[in-house]
Amino acid sequence: MIDSEATSQHKTSATPAESTPAEFSEAVESMHRARLRPELNLGTIRPPQRLAPFSHAIGLEVGNQEESDDVSTNSEGDSFGRLILLHDPGAEETWEGAMRLVAYIQADMDHAVASDPLLPEVAWQWLNEGLEQAGAGFTNLGGTVTSTTSVRFGEIGGPPSAYQVEMRASWTATGTDLTAHVEAFAAVLASVAGLPPEGVTELRR
Repeated sequence: MIDSEATSQHKTSATPAESTPAEFSEAVESMHRARLRPELNLGTIRPPQRLAPFSHAIGLEVGNQEESDDVSTNSEGDSFGRLILLHDPGAEETWEGAMRLVAYIQADMDHAVASDPLLPEVAWQWLNEGLEQAGAGFTNLGGTVTSTTSVRFGEIGGPPSAYQVEMRASWTATGTDLTAHVEAFAAVLASVAGLPPEGVTELRR
């Protein structure tokens, strides 16, 4: 587990000789202003090194928000996601902007859902529509959705078979307010994890 920082103090990656640009600081702060449903935990995680002059990363897990304010660096829960902000003022031409978001989601699912051949297309549609409906300005969206089956053999714990979906995506934010981007990403994680729509309560049998 790693510590989650308060919204006024976040872990970022930057070259020591460089001062943190104001637009990057604004973007980081906006990521932590996102309003999330209570089943999702958000925390600061260690950002990758050397991908960009400035970077920041958050992790989201499906769980009880009251239990912990921490998010594991190497999440192994049923469903989790990571959203990384890369800022490079010199990448305007390549990214068509200076703020690039890199997303990763992994979720366990049952066999019936995982075996649906339309699952990758549907999951990708959730991301596209989520960003648009949240009003998150973006360009250059691309990525992959993979559905996998794992079969356990021999002396290894866990169920005989496990089914997962993985989404990897990246896009360029057209502004510095990334609140809507985080909220859209969280909504996709909730959908992939099979959470009911907000305001709907599942009846327990």
